[in-house]
Amino acid sequence: MANQNVLSGIQLNRGLLVGGVVLTGVGAVLGLAGAVMVSVSIASAGRSWVRQLDTPPSQLASRKLQDAKAASMAGWEVWRAQQGSSN
Repeated sequence: MANQNVLSGIQLNRGLLVGGVVLTGVGAVLGLAGAVMVSVSIASAGRSWVRQLDTPPSQLASRKLQDAKAASMAGWEVWRAQQGSSN
């Protein structure tokens, strides 16, 4: 009962409340629009950068994977050779 008595005394200015809600909504929409514009700009710049590369990223990744496989195999062969010589 005590809470109802305290809350019943609060007077809200509905005009200010509605105005604040409207401005908050407009700000959220504008912020979302700005975020979309930034994302599109970054994606466009990334696509044009990839087009300018001499070697496509997929080819670079394939080369690096082959290098890693070769290094792994070389390390494995050295380890196996050391294991065979120590026995």
